[in-house]
Amino acid sequence: MSKVLVIGAGGVGSVAVHKMAMNTDIFSHITLASRRKFKCDAVAESVKQRTGVTIDTAEVDADDVAATTALLKQVKPDLVVNLALPYQDLAIMDACLAAGVNYLDTANYEPRDEAKFEYSWQWAYQDRFKQAGLMALLGSGFDPGVTSVFTSHTKKHLLDRIDTLDILDCNGGDHGQHFATNFNPEINIREVTAPSRHWANGEWVEGPALSHKQSFDFEQVGPKNMYLMYHEELESLAKHYPEIKRIRFWMTFGDAYLKHLEVLQNVGMTRIDPVIYEGKEIIPLQFLKAVLPEPASLGPTTHGKTNIGTIATGEKDGKQKTFYVYNICDHEDAYAETGNQAVSYTTGVPAMIGAALMLQGKWKGEGVFNMEQFDPDPFMDMLNKHGLPWQVKELDAPLAF
Repeated sequence: MSKVLVIGAGGVGSVAVHKMAMNTDIFSHITLASRRKFKCDAVAESVKQRTGVTIDTAEVDADDVAATTALLKQVKPDLVVNLALPYQDLAIMDACLAAGVNYLDTANYEPRDEAKFEYSWQWAYQDRFKQAGLMALLGSGFDPGVTSVFTSHTKKHLLDRIDTLDILDCNGGDHGQHFATNFNPEINIREVTAPSRHWANGEWVEGPALSHKQSFDFEQVGPKNMYLMYHEELESLAKHYPEIKRIRFWMTFGDAYLKHLEVLQNVGMTRIDPVIYEGKEIIPLQFLKAVLPEPASLGPTTHGKTNIGTIATGEKDGKQKTFYVYNICDHEDAYAETGNQAVSYTTGVPAMIGAALMLQGKWKGEGVFNMEQFDPDPFMDMLNKHGLPWQVKELDAPLAF
């Protein structure tokens, strides 16, 4: 019997609990909690219709450590799966420590008042979780998450040494909107507008946001422009694989998205500092989020595919080789199965898998861990079985850029 509490009822939370309900041999009891209980109830109704499984729902303000702790003590889960906002990571970790519950998330903590993406705040919990005999697993989404496991798989099975690593994230889907984001608009825009940053020869190299563009031909999607960005898995991979000389992250964006984003930036709508409007303080980006389409609503209209993977160059048996490990996910297939588009699906499924491996004791430890610190084989096996099959191709040469 394994009880799990999922916090966050957006698209990712919806996918995660749908997939958990499809695996009742692992997840015997599921509770979904959010600040707005009606969203949890809607997901629970969908889960019941699609799987026949009944899940519990609850209301909680995840910023409130005492309230979250009280809920944990009431539900008594074996694991908390945090699919709320990254701002809330530390509060939920504090609640897990107070209630003696293991923890998992998909995105690293960031403060509300600064778009700063790093693991230092959560890594600082290492001793507290270790002393409590608890485990915290960070970044069990796709990127970070699956891409970190792809890297571990590459090192274990394909290359004796990795010299360069590129993570390529392509969403080839079309949702039919003039401008919308496929996950939380506030988090998405903060991430995209942050300065680019990559790891090279033992140090971080920074540049202006979206200033470095390359084209890549993605299988089943086609040629797409992708842009050099910073993403949190670069930090953990650089720490746990110090042999890698260069690590970069690339994400595709369409011209229309970038044009809308440029205009929004120019008029101040992406600001995260407060402004006074009619005598009240508001955050422009939070107001923008309120008027943009809800990402979870995009499922019915989104068509096309995602293609996300890693390209690693290194040495195998004394020879230079390059391997591409990737997954292709269809938006319409994801919607048919869970009622959510592929961007939510590719994050929610790995959250379920990470949780399953923790509950089954296949991944275990005391302290705070990143995905690449564990054996990749059981995770890779579950990807194939639960909707995110992966492929490996040996490329003729390293990336030319």
